[in-house]
Amino acid sequence: MPRGSGGDLLTEVVTMPTWRLRDFRDDDLDRAIQIWDQNQQADEAPAVFPVSEVVTAARADGPTVVAVVGDELVGIAVAQTHGERGWITLVALGVGWRNRGIGSSLIAEIERRLRSQGVRRIGALLVPGATGSAALEHSGYRSRGGLVFYEKVEHLGASDAGLLAELGGRMVPGGLWDSLAGMERVKETIERRIVLPLAQPALAEQYGVVPPKAVILFGPPGTGKTSFAKGVASRLEWPFVELFPSRLASSGEGGLATSLREAFTDLAELETVILFIDEVEEIASVRSGTAGDPGHGVTNELLKLIPGFRDHDDRLLICATNSVRSLDPAFLRPGRFDYVIPVGPPDPVARTAVWQRYLRPAAADVDLQRLVEASEMFTPADIEFAARKGAQTAFEREVAHGKGTPPSTEDYLQAIAQTRPTLTEQALKDFAEDTEQYVRM
Repeated sequence: MPRGSGGDLLTEVVTMPTWRLRDFRDDDLDRAIQIWDQNQQADEAPAVFPVSEVVTAARADGPTVVAVVGDELVGIAVAQTHGERGWITLVALGVGWRNRGIGSSLIAEIERRLRSQGVRRIGALLVPGATGSAALEHSGYRSRGGLVFYEKVEHLGASDAGLLAELGGRMVPGGLWDSLAGMERVKETIERRIVLPLAQPALAEQYGVVPPKAVILFGPPGTGKTSFAKGVASRLEWPFVELFPSRLASSGEGGLATSLREAFTDLAELETVILFIDEVEEIASVRSGTAGDPGHGVTNELLKLIPGFRDHDDRLLICATNSVRSLDPAFLRPGRFDYVIPVGPPDPVARTAVWQRYLRPAAADVDLQRLVEASEMFTPADIEFAARKGAQTAFEREVAHGKGTPPSTEDYLQAIAQTRPTLTEQALKDFAEDTEQYVRM
């Protein structure tokens, strides 16, 4: 053992960083959400109070205290008051800062502030073993057994409605899912793999089925990927928010990566949401590996944001792309996306259903089979355009001549001939190859 020159033992003194407590500030929000996410991953169970409710309480009159070491926020405690009762809704500690007494200090300060507001009964509702449990027990709290927690969640509360409007989101009208005609095989796959586990989470848990958190839809343009995403939101009655990469690129001073991070931070305040990103290849394309690649940082940012998004229940990320082969391989790995689902061109049965959807009652005598055969390379969007064009031709004829002639087969065939199909032989070949290589469902 080392000795000093005088023969005395040298004692190694390790100085532990000390923390201090202060009030929560708005600029603490990003770090506080990071710590909340870390705790959720460590606890492996959903929190009783979602992050949106905790954030609302932190910004309101409920006492909120943070622990900092230097300039780093390492812990946070949030409470709410209801008359003479107070609820501790969050005790969260950063990784590496647990078991140092910080949690107990945060609770003691929260108690002091609650008592000053007239609170005499303080409770905390946690899942077994959650972060904060030990600190509560050390602070004199006792668990009460024999209680059953009941909860019913309305997917869009009053506070969420304003935020949803700010994000450009909306509630999709009910019944859209049922009205999606054609593409029945794709619809059935999405119903079984995505919708049912999210619509019946208790039954899914009973059978060991983990509801999906993120999926990719790929296929040629116009095949209905956006319609299916909106249909899922309608089916689940969840808020629907679409992020447009082109708008994000022009919305902020810090560039696309910063705008993307800010958008996900805002979305974290929504308790329930379907987030849809179309043409995701614009922000998740294959990285070149060179330092000057402008898309490198954007793809990296999105790869970092997805795990945090996946940590929350009642949220689903749907990304759509026309070219799945152009996505970065890291983006496609299992663990980020649960399913990679092809949405291909409609077969004759699907084209029949799509034509039936868009033909008006006045066109009852149209030869549907001829329209289906003539529109072989059409997507559902192409069929919709041709159907409207044929109806417009008949309408203009009626305005001009007033003979009461309904739209005819020839009206629609002429419209088909004047519509450039989205699909090409090369597009179909690429889609078949991508389906063989990338499908995961």
